[in-house]
Parts: sequence; C-alpha cells; structure tokens
Amino acid sequence: MTLSELYDELAYVNHSREKRAYYAQLITNEPGLMELVLEILFMVDDTRSPKAGWIAEFATKEDITTILPHLELFTTKMHTVYQDAALRPVSKICEELAISYYKLKNPQTRASLARIQRERMVTAAFDWLITDQKVAVKAYSMTTLYHLGTEIDWVHRDLKRIMEDGYATGSAAFKARCRHVSSWISKRKKTKSR
Repeated sequence: MTLSELYDELAYVNHSREKRAYYAQLITNEPGLMELVLEILFMVDDTRSPKAGWIAEFATKEDITTILPHLELFTTKMHTVYQDAALRPVSKICEELAISYYKLKNPQTRASLARIQRERMVTAAFDWLITDQKVAVKAYSMTTLYHLGTEIDWVHRDLKRIMEDGYATGSAAFKARCRHVSSWISKRKKTKSR
C-alpha cells in the first residue's frame, strides 16, 4: 500500500473500536505500514492526522513492536502534533512505550528506545502537562513521566510540583490520576530509602 492509498483509506476510519482494530491488524500483518501511518499522523494540519493517530495507538497497544523501528521519527516529531484528537493517541503511545520499557521490561523495547528518545518523551510529556490540554493527554503524560522518572532523578520532583500546582483547579479525573501517580512516587521513594 502506498502513502496515497493509505491516505485515501483513512477517509473510512472513524473512532469505533471495530475500524481501529481492522487497521491495527493491517499494520500488524504489514508492519511497514506503520511508517506511512506516522507520516500521515505528522501531517499535523490535516483532518486525517487524528485518524492516523488512532490507528498508530491501537497498533502499538496490540503489538508494541510495530512502532519500535520508527521511534526516531515518532520521538522527533511528536511535539508537533497539536490537534486534540491526534495528541491523545500520541501521548498514549508514549505511555505504552514507558510502561513497556520500565514496568514490563520488554527486551525489544529496551533494545530499541534510546536514551535521547526517552529524553524527548520527558520534554514532550512535561510540555503537555503544563499547557492547556485535555485531561487524557495530561493523565497519560503523568504516567509516562512517572516511569521515566524511575531512571531520570529530577523528573519525579518536577512532576510532583506540577501535580500539586494543578490539583486545586484540576478536573476530578486529573485529581484521581494525580493521587495515583503521587502514591506510586511515594512508594518508590520508601522502597529506595530502605
């Protein structure tokens, strides 16, 4: 499938689980398509960018290895995405990568996700957390930063401060994620001090 054919196909994609699953399976069967999906995702002004994001997210959740060969492209361009419907899947992909790398210790993810790419994820997640974004983007960013902070010392300190600053004015969902992430940080701190 060419870029133009995939672009045309995206006209038929909606946010339904069925459509996302269909295209995610297509990528799983033909992993080379992920690069094309990402190219469309990074056409940030295009109405099909969010649709490409939905597919990239779903494929990554189904099989993390589909995005691993494209981490340089993904991490160098993720900060350019600004449409709410496209930014949510980008932040979710970051969360999936962080969980795979730090919590699940997936050997393929650990071999693929370079230090500079993890640092780009830190920068993007903090940017999303301190700017006016939807709660899902902020929630995924908090989880991403928690995991990245298990390696990069200063991240937890700054994350806690930002969560505390935003707590009073945050939505119920934001506050709930803050409580979860704060408890993870506290438990980690206690474990490290033993």
